[in-house]
Amino acid sequence: MDLPIQTFRITRADLVRYAGASGDFNPIHWSDRSATNVGLPGVIAHGMFTMALVGRAVTTWAGAPDAVVDYNVRFTRPVVVPDDSAGTEIVVTAVVREVTEDGLRLDITATCLGEKVLSQARATVRATG
Repeated sequence: MDLPIQTFRITRADLVRYAGASGDFNPIHWSDRSATNVGLPGVIAHGMFTMALVGRAVTTWAGAPDAVVDYNVRFTRPVVVPDDSAGTEIVVTAVVREVTEDGLRLDITATCLGEKVLSQARATVRATG
C-alpha cells in the first residue's frame, strides 16, 4: 500500500532558520563559495534538517508524533538549495512493507529533482485507534 506523497519546499531562508535553531553554522549551508571550495555543487541543506522533514512526513502518516516507534535513514546525496526565492523541493513517498499486530513498517523514498537523497529510509509506526 502506497501512502500519500508529501512535498517540502526548502529555501535558503529555511537553512538560516535551521542553523539558528541547531547551532550548525557550517558555511556549506549558506555560502556558495565555501560549498564549492570543498567540492559541493552549491549550498546544501543540513542533513539533519532533511531527515527532520522526512520525519515530519512519517508523523503525518502515523497520525501522531508519539506513534513513531523507530526511524532510520542514510544520507546518500546532498540537497542543493539554490539562491533564489523558489529554493528546491523534497518529495517523500512511502510504501507499507509489513503490517504487524503492533503497527506498520514503512519503506520511505525521499527525492530532490528526481534523485534519491536518502537510502535505507525506514520507519516503524504504532497502530493508532
